[in-house]
Amino acid sequence: MAYKFVASCLFGLESFLGEEIDALGCKRTETIDGRVYFEGDISTFAKANIWLRTAERVFLLLGSFPAPTFDALFEGVKSITLEEFIGEKDGFVVSGHSIKSVLTSIPACQKIVKKAMAERLGKAYGVKWLEETGVKHQMEFFILKDKADIMLDLSGVALHKRGYRPITVDAPLRETLAAALVKVSRPREDVLFWDPMCGSGTIPIEAALIMTNTAPGLNRAFDAEKFDFIPKRIWDDARNEARSLIKSTNFEAYASDIDPACVETAKKSVINAGMEKTVKVFRRNALEITADGRRGTIVCNPPYGERLMDIKEAEKLYSAMGRHFRTLEPWQIYIITNNESFEKFYGRRADKKRKLYNGMIPCVYYQFFKKRDGK
Repeated sequence: MAYKFVASCLFGLESFLGEEIDALGCKRTETIDGRVYFEGDISTFAKANIWLRTAERVFLLLGSFPAPTFDALFEGVKSITLEEFIGEKDGFVVSGHSIKSVLTSIPACQKIVKKAMAERLGKAYGVKWLEETGVKHQMEFFILKDKADIMLDLSGVALHKRGYRPITVDAPLRETLAAALVKVSRPREDVLFWDPMCGSGTIPIEAALIMTNTAPGLNRAFDAEKFDFIPKRIWDDARNEARSLIKSTNFEAYASDIDPACVETAKKSVINAGMEKTVKVFRRNALEITADGRRGTIVCNPPYGERLMDIKEAEKLYSAMGRHFRTLEPWQIYIITNNESFEKFYGRRADKKRKLYNGMIPCVYYQFFKKRDGK
């Protein structure tokens, strides 16, 4: 049986997410900003949650229909065979979004969807009142240009929360975005990977997970594991398969920071992720790192000047980075920031730029991979 799924992601990560979905053997059906639609079999419930590195959540798509009015929304929801997924005593909470549609009131849409679900389930189970004391199901509606998608959240806690970061430091980078930054940098076994402003160590850890082929969701739980309509065995099978696919590697990543508190946090994160054999954590000023005759790639997320330091201080740091990182050539340098004038302060035009979002902050990923002579 083919099931329909939707995976959400940060804006700009759709192509990465699509490639990951392809790698699972699933069929992509549609891609829009922040969402990729696809089809898969019963094993996809587990595999998508365990393996997708750049997805924020995975949903089961229960139904899609035109919803230009509240009546159409009500009848569309009521026509879905919700009893196949929600038990008589199970709970269900509704949230959602409406974009470029006639139905603009989110609270009103929530009430309509909830009422339609209750009416459908009450009739299916022959009851006038639903207990909602059982397993909670997070339902989501997504109305775009008057077309409604009704979905069941399979992930629960957002997928970027892998579980390895014990606490958050100032200005944390989402694990999903970090994974995308790593992929763009094309990590290799014979090239040192270094984040000299590592914070909690997210970027090097994601690099290590990728290079060891460790599934990002291997060691966490998902809401869908509680749902009765999904066989328990698929979760055990998916995790066992994922463990069997982990590989040894000579890849080496450095995670360093000038802040000793960040270094301690990064050490804990690396241990929690099980990547201590691959990621080396230590304290060092980013403006004092040396190549030591090695080939290397730097991927970092320096302060934007919004929370960790003021904008003028951040711009001075960018200038100093440009001067020092030049001494590391021909190392490849990848830097994400929201400063539109970054290249001016860094002192070099990027070889390539990519627009991405760090949460809700629009950023640019500056890529420097060509030699100064252009060769």
